[in-house]
Amino acid sequence: MEELRESAPHSADGSDGGPLGTGDRYDLVTMGRIGVDLYPLQTGVPLPQVTSFGKFLGGSATNVAVAAARLGRRTAVITRTGDDPFGTYLHEALRGFGVDDRWVTAVPGLPTPVTFCEVFPPDDFPLYFYRQPKAPDMEIDAHELDLDAIRAARIFWMTGTGLSEEPSRTATLAALAHRAKSGTTVFDLDWRPMFWREERDGSRPGPDSARPFYAEALRHATVAVGNLDEVEVATGERDPHTAARALLDAGVELAVVKQGPKGVLAVSSSGESAEVPPLPVTVLNGLGAGDAFGGSLCHGLLGGWDLERIMRYANAAGAIVASRLECSSAMPTPDEVENAVTAGAVL
Repeated sequence: MEELRESAPHSADGSDGGPLGTGDRYDLVTMGRIGVDLYPLQTGVPLPQVTSFGKFLGGSATNVAVAAARLGRRTAVITRTGDDPFGTYLHEALRGFGVDDRWVTAVPGLPTPVTFCEVFPPDDFPLYFYRQPKAPDMEIDAHELDLDAIRAARIFWMTGTGLSEEPSRTATLAALAHRAKSGTTVFDLDWRPMFWREERDGSRPGPDSARPFYAEALRHATVAVGNLDEVEVATGERDPHTAARALLDAGVELAVVKQGPKGVLAVSSSGESAEVPPLPVTVLNGLGAGDAFGGSLCHGLLGGWDLERIMRYANAAGAIVASRLECSSAMPTPDEVENAVTAGAVL
């Protein structure tokens, strides 16, 4: 298996993909899932009756990097694909979005993951993941990471899915430990039980099994982001304010709890807080809204904005993507987000 820091022959900025110099610091480096999203071009139609699909870059950590790049930030993603045409497509898509792909490498023998969805607006979007026998992004290895680049990034973003299986789990924790809270480190709680390996009895690990790994990651993170289900996995608490306090007690400096139709709550260890309602929007496809939120959250943190402004901006970005069919290619521009914030709705 090739080294992540050397094996990618091309990068989005035209460099050779080698080790970074001191002038190559990224605004955002994300680490985690990548794949091809195949979304039906007909809404409200069950998958067996769908006749046409659109092909898009996908994967939560990857989409966050795309969202921040669309807002003008210098971003890169650490992940792995199959050594196949879909893997080639993902490299091309990343470069097209301005995301550096130097740490996106192939795993021979494993296929690039594909995800199908059904689109039943406004709130039903079933996902079907094809990640067998194993997703290449679970093959990220600690010994192959460019730890200096991870430490140097202004923001490092990792996910709960990265903790679900080895060697990705050890690699993720190693990256966090080496970074040692230098700069902003965001833990996207991202609880997806179907990605966790079965127990010996054939059952899926539940929150109690995952919680120790979440606790270890929280010790190294400065920001935690999750919905009500995800904060409950991380803390055992479901009440938003109680869960936010538990996340702060676990070691982060900022807890962001997404509450669905009730909006988003953000609480910092310094005592600053903001609770912002969602923007009115006609939902077409809710998938990807959280990734747009994440990229915009990073954009606001990098800008040094106050919490309420960050939350309103991130909410607006998420609402814009929810009003569109696709995810990565739907990520909004700064003008689009600002217009939505000013209007108080997605028009």
